[in-house]
Amino acid sequence: MNFWQKIDKPVIGLSPMDGVTDASFRFITARHGGPDVTFTEFVNVETAFFAPHTLIRDLAYSEIERPVVAQIYGHTPELFYQVAHIVCELGFDGLDINMGCPAKKVAAKGSGAALILNPKLARSIIRTAGQGIKHWREGQTLCDLKINPELIETIRISNRLRSGLEIPPRRRLIPVSVKTRLGYDHIVVEEWIQTLLEEKPSVISLHGRTLKQMYKGNADWEAIARAVKMAENSGTLILGNGDLQNMQDVYRRVRETNVDGVLLGRSAQGNPWIFRTKEQVKQALRSKGAVSIPHVSISLEERFRVILEHSNHFEKQRGNPSFVGMRKHLAWYCRNSRGAAELRSQMVRTNNVSEVVERLRNYAASVASKFEPMDPTFHEHEHEPPFDKFMALSKVEGRARLLSL
Repeated sequence: MNFWQKIDKPVIGLSPMDGVTDASFRFITARHGGPDVTFTEFVNVETAFFAPHTLIRDLAYSEIERPVVAQIYGHTPELFYQVAHIVCELGFDGLDINMGCPAKKVAAKGSGAALILNPKLARSIIRTAGQGIKHWREGQTLCDLKINPELIETIRISNRLRSGLEIPPRRRLIPVSVKTRLGYDHIVVEEWIQTLLEEKPSVISLHGRTLKQMYKGNADWEAIARAVKMAENSGTLILGNGDLQNMQDVYRRVRETNVDGVLLGRSAQGNPWIFRTKEQVKQALRSKGAVSIPHVSISLEERFRVILEHSNHFEKQRGNPSFVGMRKHLAWYCRNSRGAAELRSQMVRTNNVSEVVERLRNYAASVASKFEPMDPTFHEHEHEPPFDKFMALSKVEGRARLLSL
């Protein structure tokens, strides 16, 4: 039994997002939210041979994320065969093939969502990746494939740093899944899903838009429901994806479509806490009664603490020169805040953790100056620096509605 079958249904996981679901984002989401499953950003199979250090960086993960799935993309079956071995050697719980990315630079080369137009190649890729996993399970090594010795050593080091072991404790078959869309320029969900089902993937994650739509318009959950009916008794799970803003949306879509699970994407940006109520959703669906899914209220103290934790993790993983990649996350943490527009504008100009701390301290000092007269106990903390004063102030944030996030 693969891990997909062990998760209580519906599966509520973190969707892979290019440029978003890096190692730090997934670590923070796993620690403070706890999705049922996480996926890496998609990784080009060609990087294993032309940019191996990029491959290892993009496939870095933490044990806390398990079950964790490596998502890869490309258009050359032979490379999927070899990279499947690497994914297994890195100890991932599953391998996911991206057949849904709408980006021009990806689709123009026949990868991502462009594979919807080439069902024969799509089937060959799924089959070949599965063969790579099977042959690895049977004992074939990276040396047998003549993989670059430097890459092999880097994989061993990566494993040792993460788990203390240079190789996985045992060779096992890991499940192959596919993430895709409803079609290329129009919906062909019946024909396309039937094609994929013929290769018996463990899971098909279906985004409710075509490539032509990109991320515009509304996700078509009726089409996803048709895919669910097609997959009945096939052994393949169907996960839905698209326009899920909160757990109420998850509850509604699962009830409407009977989908086996969902993946949350943009709603998790700057909001790792969204997954905290997933068990209440599952319980409500099992009971089939009136649903009451609590709203997760996050204090400013916790939000700021997680911002710093995320920033520190990112800087440690990527280094100062790459810290610009953290800026969008910082902006998302401040999204929908009241009275924090200036903080957001400052956050998107930070270059390191020290500057993040400085911005938060300045904001805390500004907040303290505005609300100090409202709190008769606040003067007890006069000896504390502004940021710590903010932490004390946050305990009475119910009275400071302007600060509500």
